[in-house]
Amino acid sequence: MDIQAYIQSGIIESYVLGIASAEEVAELEILQLQFPEVAEAVSEFSSSIEEYSLKNAIAPPPVVKSNIMAAIKKEQTFPPVISLPTGAPPTADISAKHYSILRMFAAASVILFLVSGGLNLYLYKQYAQKSGDYRALLAERNSLLVNNQVYQTHLRQWQSAAEMMADPAMAMIKMKGTAGREQNLATIFWNTTNKDVYLMPNKLPHPSKGKQFQLWALVNGKPVDAGMLSPDCEGVCKMKNIPQAQAFAITLENEGGSPTPNMQEMYVLGKV
Repeated sequence: MDIQAYIQSGIIESYVLGIASAEEVAELEILQLQFPEVAEAVSEFSSSIEEYSLKNAIAPPPVVKSNIMAAIKKEQTFPPVISLPTGAPPTADISAKHYSILRMFAAASVILFLVSGGLNLYLYKQYAQKSGDYRALLAERNSLLVNNQVYQTHLRQWQSAAEMMADPAMAMIKMKGTAGREQNLATIFWNTTNKDVYLMPNKLPHPSKGKQFQLWALVNGKPVDAGMLSPDCEGVCKMKNIPQAQAFAITLENEGGSPTPNMQEMYVLGKV
C-alpha cells in the first residue's frame, strides 16, 4: 500500500471530522497501529483544528457584562437590623426597688445590644460570603456561555467543511509548510464543477501589522492571484474562482496584495 497516497486521499480529514464510513474508520484505526506516519497525520490534523479553534475564540458581546451586573445588584439584600428600645433615664426620686429593676433592664439592654451586635456581624459575614459565592457562580456561568458560543461557532464551521468534503465534485488539496515553516498547514477545497475555491487556514501564524496572506494558483507554470485571506475570515473562506491549476501556495504580502508572489515569504504549498 502507498501510505503517502493514502494520507493524501482525504481519509484522515474525513476520519477526524467524523464523516468517514464505518469501513474507513476500521481500516484507518488498523493502519494507525501498523504505520506511525498515519497516526502522526491524524494527530497533526486534530491538533490543527484544536489550535485554530482556540486562536479564533469569540469574545462575548458587551451587553453580557451589563446584564450580569444588573442581576447581581437586583439579588443583593441587606441583613435586618434589630432596633433597641429606648427609655428615659431614672430620676433621683425613684425608690431603691424601682432603681434595682431599672438596673436589671439596663443590664438586659446591654446583653441584648451585645447579642444583637454579634448577630448582625454573623449575618453580615454570611451575607458577604453568599454574595461572593453568587458573583463567582455568575462569573463561572458567563465563562461557560462564552465557551459554548465559541464551540457552537466552530462546530458550524467544521460542519460546513464536512459538507464540502462529502461533495464528490470537491477536490481537497493539502498545503504543507515550506522549508523552515514545516509547522504551517492549510487546506484548499476546489470545486471541479464550478471551479469555486475555498481555503481553510488550519495552522497559519497571525500576520504582523501591514501584512496579509495571499493565495496563489500555479497555472501553466505562472502564479495567478487567487485572493487575499481576510483577517476576519474564520473556518472555511471563499476565494477567487480558478478554472485550472497545477498547484496552490500562500505567501505573506503587503496588506492589499501583490501582483507577483514574494517567494521568500511562501508559507505553504500543495500540488493538485
